[in-house]
Amino acid sequence: MIESLLVANRGEIARRIIRTAKRLGIRAIAVHSEADADLPFVTEADQAVCVGPANPAQSYRNVEAILAAAKETGAQAIHPGYGFLSENADFARTVEEAGLVWVGPRADAITAMGDKINARNLMAAAGVPVAPGTTDPAASVEAAVAAATEIGYPVMVKAAAGGGGMGMGVANDEAELRTQYEKVGAFAERMFGDGSVLIERYFPRVRHVEVQILGLADGRVVALGERECSVQRRNQKLVEESPSPAVSPELRERFLAAAVRAGEAVNYRNAGTVECLLDPTTGEFFFLEMNTRLQVEHPVTEYVYGVDLVEEQLRVAAGLAPTFDPDALVPRGHAIELRINAEDPKRFLPGPGVVKTWVEPTGEGVRVDSGYVAGNTVTPFYDSLMAKLIVSGATRAEAIERARAAVAAFQLAGPKNNLPFFAELLENDEFLSGDYDTGIVSRMR
Repeated sequence: MIESLLVANRGEIARRIIRTAKRLGIRAIAVHSEADADLPFVTEADQAVCVGPANPAQSYRNVEAILAAAKETGAQAIHPGYGFLSENADFARTVEEAGLVWVGPRADAITAMGDKINARNLMAAAGVPVAPGTTDPAASVEAAVAAATEIGYPVMVKAAAGGGGMGMGVANDEAELRTQYEKVGAFAERMFGDGSVLIERYFPRVRHVEVQILGLADGRVVALGERECSVQRRNQKLVEESPSPAVSPELRERFLAAAVRAGEAVNYRNAGTVECLLDPTTGEFFFLEMNTRLQVEHPVTEYVYGVDLVEEQLRVAAGLAPTFDPDALVPRGHAIELRINAEDPKRFLPGPGVVKTWVEPTGEGVRVDSGYVAGNTVTPFYDSLMAKLIVSGATRAEAIERARAAVAAFQLAGPKNNLPFFAELLENDEFLSGDYDTGIVSRMR
């Protein structure tokens, strides 16, 4: 097993990785910006190094500073968490060239799945269902119009190099397409350095379902069930649950088989997620993208399958067998994750500030992965995620009941937060029925 691990991230995910590392007897090393010096992940690490000022480009995305910290501390491996450099193939390659262990998929897999058009074409060739759309970037607005005419409106205009719900727009007709083409292309160029866009069929009523995969050290790819991620605002997830209330045993079998094929197509190793869109009317599903990293919502899978995915990541990186039997994966119960963000619960606009009160709920089936404690400051420099409230139960109804109690018991004052939204959602008839889609939040507002 790895003996020392540098966590190239911050907040709740850095704290969560450090927790598993220390349980396994691995020396945990944190890197942090000047703005994060007082956060729990820094103090809980065995060693911590400041890698720059608040600006992520000068700290958490500063490859030279992170590698220097690894050398200074004698780190054997680097875990990137999610966001920042986690899906940067050049960083993964540089880490390995420096003689360090990269806790993630190989650089070539990251590259293959990072370009959404290339990923679509790879998946189609592997027999994974893909939505009708372009196989090459739409080189001009006229090419986009021609593609949309063939595909049929409405269409999604999507940044080829995008991810995480960023760089997308919907067009219902040619006029909207021309506007969205310019808007998405400009955004993609600014954010990702690549203005290429693809055109896909847009499904007005759709569910977002994803499958957790794990590429093992022996070359096998296994699937650890699906997660429902349809409660979203601005194409970004707020709630995830497993198993999905929309997925029958027969559909689940098809989902998991497709996800395994997707991983095998790129010789995948370590943890990854195959994201799909599900048409609840027809039962058809289509490949959306593959996230070549650990997901924010991984705890719901951990609950249902009884595994520690960070531990499994470390074991794969070390060339070790998993702690579980890949041929005897059996899901049990139901789990739900609520993302506690520093944002207005109505408009979902960021609301940073000093944490004056922070008392986490406890009880059977309740887990909180948090990045803050009372006295810390949620700054405007990073994502608004403060904590993840994860609840589990023998049934979905029991998990929801525990979620209600946990939300009511979570004492949080200072920054604006979305706990009131979750209290509302957990009483919403559409959500309670399990028959909801990605439009549920807009219908609540």
